[in-house]
Amino acid sequence: MKEKIRQFVEGNRFQNTIIALIVINAIILGIETSDSIMQSYALWLKTIDALILKVFVIEIALRLFVHGWQFFKRPWSVFDFVVVAIALIPASEAFAALRALRVLRVLRLISMVPTMRRVIEGLLSAIPGIASVSTIMMLFFYVFSVIGTHLYSDTFPEWFGTLGRTMYSLFQIMTLESWSMGIVRPVMEVHPSAWLFFIVYILVTTFTMLNLFIAIIVNAMHSSADETAEASRMEMKHALSKEMQEMEARIIERINSLKK
Repeated sequence: MKEKIRQFVEGNRFQNTIIALIVINAIILGIETSDSIMQSYALWLKTIDALILKVFVIEIALRLFVHGWQFFKRPWSVFDFVVVAIALIPASEAFAALRALRVLRVLRLISMVPTMRRVIEGLLSAIPGIASVSTIMMLFFYVFSVIGTHLYSDTFPEWFGTLGRTMYSLFQIMTLESWSMGIVRPVMEVHPSAWLFFIVYILVTTFTMLNLFIAIIVNAMHSSADETAEASRMEMKHALSKEMQEMEARIIERINSLKK
């Protein structure tokens, strides 16, 4: 009984059905933001949404029945459980904010699609490297903010008057949003050599540190892909070895029966 349910739940047809329902649910949640559509089709949309939620609850219940407490040892299973549980919160005023989080059901698409899971797992494995680069970047950001405040606070107090304002201005420059005409060129009209400060800052933060972020993430995802491929090879090797052993056992059994 349990094995049949396991095969059903883990089968491609059931998985594809859940993925399709997640996509439909995502479309419905987006449509519900339109007041004009809701005035005409609110009942239908809410009914479909409720039916889809029931299917999700049944799916989680079947997975709990099949895997037991092992279900909660799998991070993606816990994620699915929490997302569906949030959607079951009563729509009262006290929980109105939490009910808005039912849109998180859309994120279940990540847990259902293996390629998406690998991307997220790669990002998570890159967190230690990202944290190190972020710390270094914040140090540079702080140093340049202190220097910028000392250099330009008197002439441009609206941009560099305080450490906080300087940090915000430098953050805008780091994103390359209106950095030249909006900030740097006006500063250069008063301080002609200011270009040196800002060019060095952009080279250090935007073109060096941000590219380090990308390099760390790409490397982590590449490593994750290699680990997945290695696991697949080992699983295939194990399955082949088991099949060979079974074949060898059948041959030996056949030989023994012929001898008799």
